[in-house]
Amino acid sequence: MTAKETVENYINNNYKDIKSVEIIDVYENQMGELTVDGTVNESSKFNIGLESDFTIGSIGRGKGFPDKKDECQNKTCDY
Repeated sequence: MTAKETVENYINNNYKDIKSVEIIDVYENQMGELTVDGTVNESSKFNIGLESDFTIGSIGRGKGFPDKKDECQNKTCDY
């Protein structure tokens, strides 16, 4: 699975009302972590840091980013 696929699956499986996920950039940040920047639903920005095994390490969500699904509030749903 690629970084792009991992991020798309994570967002679609963990957040409500996702209509689209657009990946803008995939790069290695200054700390050496793989980072994916993009938008959801054509307007809300995000950046997600991936661990070396492609698990989600961190997520930054911009204004208007959808809420987590109820069943994913206290745990990360599969992706």
